[in-house]
Amino acid sequence: MSAIKVLIVDDSAVVRQVVTGILKEAPGIEVLASVADPLLAMERMKQQWPDVILLDVEMPRMDGITFLRKIMTERPTPVIICSTLTEKGAQTTLEAMSAGAVTIIAKPKLGLKQFLSEAATELITAIKEAAGARVRRLAAARSEPLQVQPKLTADAILPAGGKAMTQTTERVVAIGTSTGGTQALEAVLTALPANSPGIVIVQHMPEKFTAAFAQRLDSLCQITVREAQNNDRVLPGRALIAPGGRHMVVKRSGAQYYVEVVDGPLVSRHRPSVDVLFRSTAKAAGKNALGIIMTGMGDDGARGLKEMHETGARTVAQDEQSCVVFGMPKEAIKLGGVDEQASLDAIPALILRYGR
Repeated sequence: MSAIKVLIVDDSAVVRQVVTGILKEAPGIEVLASVADPLLAMERMKQQWPDVILLDVEMPRMDGITFLRKIMTERPTPVIICSTLTEKGAQTTLEAMSAGAVTIIAKPKLGLKQFLSEAATELITAIKEAAGARVRRLAAARSEPLQVQPKLTADAILPAGGKAMTQTTERVVAIGTSTGGTQALEAVLTALPANSPGIVIVQHMPEKFTAAFAQRLDSLCQITVREAQNNDRVLPGRALIAPGGRHMVVKRSGAQYYVEVVDGPLVSRHRPSVDVLFRSTAKAAGKNALGIIMTGMGDDGARGLKEMHETGARTVAQDEQSCVVFGMPKEAIKLGGVDEQASLDAIPALILRYGR
């Protein structure tokens, strides 16, 4: 199997130097070139086209988003965004995600060299994931991290088992997604009317980015979309997105559902974790819930969706044809926790039918 050819586009000489060094040590990855801006990148791409582009968004001469849109219009290619952990950086990055980038690597403004070295496993895994992504024209084999770490289950946050309370007229729609999920969630949520059932969402995304993501969706949707806070009610016409770096747990008080945002270890190598959201929804809502697992790499959410299925919830997996990455839905299907598969375009109608 040929090596994944990566083009690094970043105006920081430190980033280019450190990332090039990391990737040269990674089996199965080849650094095609490392350049300071998109104009130099376009010249290099005339000689050889990369399999994956690692792209900064704030650069001189041409910004990353303009470059990204040009690529996605002319020759769609998997792009990973490298963005600074700032509010401005978050807003800009979300524009890039909407334009077709597959995932985000967040970088701090200070301590950059040390951070990049510590994040080597995350970076390499993201590149291998992106290489297998289905990217689509605008307008018109799962890899494990090199450094094996303990892979915790939802047991680390809340115990399994326990029956959900009896059925009520309240409904909960729990959605879990990862790579490709920002575009998929936009497609689903913008198609929902203001009276759609209450929704809780885990989208794998770094800290500081989820608030900007929720604000952007809120500006586009008829429903209200917000980053979840402790004791937020799950209400019709509202979608709550788990904050980056925190787990979100669904709970019930009487006939009402609400969420708690909690700290804790990585679960299925993620925080927030879809498994945590789905398990808590199974425990709190049981047959009053609809679980939907969408595009993403890995298996986070597969076990939790099966738990929802076993408590009587309706469970849906996005189909392979409409996924950017079919990892998470595929694993959920293999475990036997999925009632039906549906295309991305069909998911809004499923949500509305469930809420009636």
